[in-house]
Amino acid sequence: MVSGGRRPDTWWLPRGVVALRVRIFEKVNGDRALTLPSAAYGPEVFERVYAHPAANGRSAGAGLSDLFWYWLSPGPEVHQEHLEPGERYEDVAATTRRILAGGSADLTAAATRAVAVVLDALPADRISLVRLRDLMMPAWAEFCYELVFREPCPPHARKLITAHAQDVISALKCTGLRHPRRRARLTAYLRERLAAGDVPHRMPGSLSAEEQVFYLQGTFFNTAVVQLSEATAHLLLALARHPRVQRRLADDPDDERYLTHVLDETMRLYPLFGIAHRITTDEIALDERTTLPTGSVVCFSYPDYHATGYERPDVFDPDRWASLSARDVHHIPFGVAANRPCPAWRLSPLVLRAAVREVLRRFRLDSSVSHTRSIPHRAPCLLIPRGPDPRARLAALRGFLRVRDGVEDVTRGVRQLVLGTVMVLHARRQRPAARYFERLPPGRCPVVHSTGDSA
Repeated sequence: MVSGGRRPDTWWLPRGVVALRVRIFEKVNGDRALTLPSAAYGPEVFERVYAHPAANGRSAGAGLSDLFWYWLSPGPEVHQEHLEPGERYEDVAATTRRILAGGSADLTAAATRAVAVVLDALPADRISLVRLRDLMMPAWAEFCYELVFREPCPPHARKLITAHAQDVISALKCTGLRHPRRRARLTAYLRERLAAGDVPHRMPGSLSAEEQVFYLQGTFFNTAVVQLSEATAHLLLALARHPRVQRRLADDPDDERYLTHVLDETMRLYPLFGIAHRITTDEIALDERTTLPTGSVVCFSYPDYHATGYERPDVFDPDRWASLSARDVHHIPFGVAANRPCPAWRLSPLVLRAAVREVLRRFRLDSSVSHTRSIPHRAPCLLIPRGPDPRARLAALRGFLRVRDGVEDVTRGVRQLVLGTVMVLHARRQRPAARYFERLPPGRCPVVHSTGDSA
């Protein structure tokens, strides 16, 4: 069993500030929403409702959609995650599957090369203090560029993609305001490449030329880059905080089974998705007495679901998976098969394992910072080159990390409260999702009734 419970990332903040921040985001939806699982409705209801055919509305009719569209602009209306069900979604999803397709060996090699390029820039003779998410983002920008363009990524493109992805995830975590002009630079680059015929894939015919640009930008150079960077940061930070697990992997890098256990446990304890919201397009029965009306907003909490059904769920313990099967427990790191699972469900484990192996081949990891699902600190970590043990210097650096992490908790929490409030209010004024659906002609706009009294 591996020890190490999670320290709250807000443990230094006044409780009143934390409570106010939470309340603002609870109220942003403007709908009477139901969150699952809950004290009244457990994981079995979560599974049944999430897989229900009527839990398929993506954006239309939910106030929360305005905020997510604001954060994900430009082009959230053609982002695969936010497209309503229908032929357009099927066309886009088929294109995504074609671009992500590839042999396991080729994908593993491409990921290893991309990570190696980033690690080659680090000194091989002294300890590096890095933020893991920032370190890994250029690598995944390069990897995703190669998926889309089938050619090596030029430095200029990698810089554009990384700046765009950093801007999106900073806004999502409310650690910084969004910068539309920064995002527009990548849009212009992709527009030029598509117009020149440089994308060797057949693009979705249901999208206009401009929408195809937004599709590539949102799906591959936003979501894919961000999620792979966050997942790698979680994996490496978990190893940095659990030396015994790290040593076992470093001593036997070919132990794919144990590495898969580490990946499963990391994604269980630190799922990339916090809340996935859906809008019901028909009634759904919760039990014999309660029915969700059409137009209800249902929020599916991955962390709460992943915490049910396990012994000591707050403990990081990869060994638990030696006697568990992901198919038989509450574990959906890539969503549920019946409700649009992540299209990278096959690719992600392959390339994440490759990234971990390449890092451990070169460095030992150490960190004394907190580890939470949202990692707003971007996962500070020490990378120690393989070789002599710099124990004295390491102790001083670990102390510095611990103190800085505590100070940053305070300043970052207040910044998130202020910037989050500003963006919530700005998104509510702009109403990007609501205005988009209001402009659609009859027949194109999903029919969603007002929520009414939900459970």
